[in-house]
Amino acid sequence: MAAFPQAVLFCCDHNAVRSAMAEGLMKRLYGQRAYVQSAGVSNDLEIDGFAIAVCKEWGVELARHRSRSFEEMQGLGESLDGFDLIVALSPASQRQALERTRHSHTAVEYWPILDPTAIGEGREAKLVAYRQARDQIRDRMIARFGPPTAADMPAVRGG
Repeated sequence: MAAFPQAVLFCCDHNAVRSAMAEGLMKRLYGQRAYVQSAGVSNDLEIDGFAIAVCKEWGVELARHRSRSFEEMQGLGESLDGFDLIVALSPASQRQALERTRHSHTAVEYWPILDPTAIGEGREAKLVAYRQARDQIRDRMIARFGPPTAADMPAVRGG
């Protein structure tokens, strides 16, 4: 298993579903062990309500998440060079991450996570698809970073 990174950026297409869930899950599972952010190729969508709902089931609060793009991050002075690891959750974000880090030593990994946004008819079927994506992200995190310890995980408040 690779060393635990000090700074991780998760990215996907819009920073409204997968990368936002990954950021929240990483913070929930591993606490302060790493600086964690997320971004999208574009930031044209608000945080997705189904992503909020399935993460809340695990004590992860996403309702205040504000979507942002790679350009917006860099415009605010946050360089991708400051991250040890960029995890791309979509092919478009992988291409963008590789392009933007071609002159740096930042590692880019691609995790093929299901895009749940076009799956399922009706609320319950959509929740099942979003739970699958959330679970895929958690499983990849644990495989990559190891199981979280009790010291990593903040206490869950509420239910």
